[in-house]
Amino acid sequence: MNFELALIIVGLLIGIVTIISGIVSIILAINYVRFNKIENSAGLTGTQVARIILDQNGLEDIKVRETGSILFGNSYSHYFKKVRLRRLTRHKHSLTSLGMGAQKASLAILDSEGDSDMRKRVRLYPLITFGPFAFLPLTIIGALLDYFIFKTSGICTLILFGVGLLFYLYALILSILTLKTEKKAQSRAYEILQASNLATEEELEKLQTLFKLYNIQYVNDIILSSLELLYRILEIVVKVKNTTDN
Repeated sequence: MNFELALIIVGLLIGIVTIISGIVSIILAINYVRFNKIENSAGLTGTQVARIILDQNGLEDIKVRETGSILFGNSYSHYFKKVRLRRLTRHKHSLTSLGMGAQKASLAILDSEGDSDMRKRVRLYPLITFGPFAFLPLTIIGALLDYFIFKTSGICTLILFGVGLLFYLYALILSILTLKTEKKAQSRAYEILQASNLATEEELEKLQTLFKLYNIQYVNDIILSSLELLYRILEIVVKVKNTTDN
């Protein structure tokens, strides 16, 4: 098998998926902003709808706070007992605000109910967020150990390279877990909004469109992570093969 060719092909696939992911992100952003200009029929802000849903489910201890963070965005934190809503949506009486407030509050409900997927997500959250970033530092550390300490021909680099790949693999598995919990929270939010008459059928259909775009983006990210993992593995194979040939 020509591993060099496979490496090139996977690299091209990464480029294609990255472009597709970029297009989906643009479509998602357009719809996010478009629905953020439509006033919801309940006349509630994102903060208000999240607060109502949390209180109805006995979660008065969960705070609703504003975030301008790119990393967190609209999110729920188990550790800080907090629903975070973007500045763009928190105080607006928009359809986007209604959907985001309800969905993130629903994540808190899943957490309080001890949902199995949510428990796993909470326990392994640090690996989901920071796992992939460990790859490059570990590889650099391995190279430095080889060059300055052990004077070996790439053994430490390869070992720490492999450890970095394990972080990638964990992040990939946990990305799938994150998608499962997000979809569960979307379904719960949809049920709550419908049962409480906080949204019309037309509004619910629009929110489903928004949620589907988020899910597509999650799937794209999972595919991209899978290809990156495969690319790193092929890099190791090619490196070992070249070392052996020499």
